[in-house]
Amino acid sequence: MTLRSRIAPLATCAAILLSALPPASAQAIVRHKLPNSDFPIAQAVTLPPGTTIHFISGQVPPAVSKTADQNTLAAFGDTRTQTMGVLTKIQDILKGMGLSMGDVVKMQVFLVGDPAKGGKGDVAGFMEAYTQFFGGAQPNLPARAVVQVAGLSNPGWLVEIEVVAAKK
Repeated sequence: MTLRSRIAPLATCAAILLSALPPASAQAIVRHKLPNSDFPIAQAVTLPPGTTIHFISGQVPPAVSKTADQNTLAAFGDTRTQTMGVLTKIQDILKGMGLSMGDVVKMQVFLVGDPAKGGKGDVAGFMEAYTQFFGGAQPNLPARAVVQVAGLSNPGWLVEIEVVAAKK
């Protein structure tokens, strides 16, 4: 028996064993939960090497009334209504890219103070809509920030949201 004939079966076995191992780049996206909390955001998200990152520009609400002045709240609705519209737009954009809301890893939310709430951002209204898309049936939570801003480019807008999505 030659050296080559002895090594060939070992090389075949090694190749079979190595092919059964996942590639190093098959690491999953890791979403770090908030400690001792069920609040529907991630404390942090870790992206492994080889992850494709998608930056989705800030989206603003669609008009809910075509007859109202398009520079007023009457045209776009309250914070909850606007958030539903914005997140639905984002969902549609992601779908067109072959992604889903479960691929969102980072979210930046800009809320304008609602005159009906004494000029304070309606975080409760935002959360009512947000939890329709994150938490519960869709458990992949993004890292997220919500900030109140003085205004957006249309005085009827109370909400603008930008996201980063990632896929292995």
